[in-house]
Amino acid sequence: MSKQTIKSAVEQLVQPIVDAAGFELVDVEYVKEGNNRFLRVYIDKEGGIDIEDCSRVSEALSGKLDEVDPIPDAYILEVSSPGAERPLKKAQDYHKAVGKNVWVTTYEPVDGMKEFEGELLQFDEINLVILAGKKQHVIPFDKIAGARLAIVL
Repeated sequence: MSKQTIKSAVEQLVQPIVDAAGFELVDVEYVKEGNNRFLRVYIDKEGGIDIEDCSRVSEALSGKLDEVDPIPDAYILEVSSPGAERPLKKAQDYHKAVGKNVWVTTYEPVDGMKEFEGELLQFDEINLVILAGKKQHVIPFDKIAGARLAIVL
C-alpha cells in the first residue's frame, strides 16, 4: 500500500474525530525513520492544542485504526500540534497566513530565487505576494515546494 493511499485512508478516519472535537486537521504523515514507521497527525484549534486534546484524538483514532487496519506495517502513532512554524498545505492555510511572516521554497527560481521569507501580503489561490525586505515577490502557487509560518526574532 502506498504512503499516499495510507495517508488518504487515515485522513478519512480522523477527519470526523477532529471535526467532532472542533479542531482542524492540519496534516497527516506516514514516514519511515530508521527502523520505525511513524503515523503523525497534526491538529490545531484557535488558541492552540494541548496534551489533553492530542490524547483525546489519539485514543479515538487508535480505536478506528485497530478496527479498519489500513496500515499493514507496525507503526508509532503520534498526534500533536503543528507548532509555531506550522506548515502551510491547503489554500485555507495560506488565507489564514495573510499578514503573517512566512517562509516559502519553490520548485524553480522566481525572481532569481528559490527561497523567500517575509510577510504574506496576498493570496488568491493562483499567486502569493510576499514582501521580503523592501521587494514584493509574486510567486505562482503551483511553483511552491514547501511553505510554513516563520517566527520573527
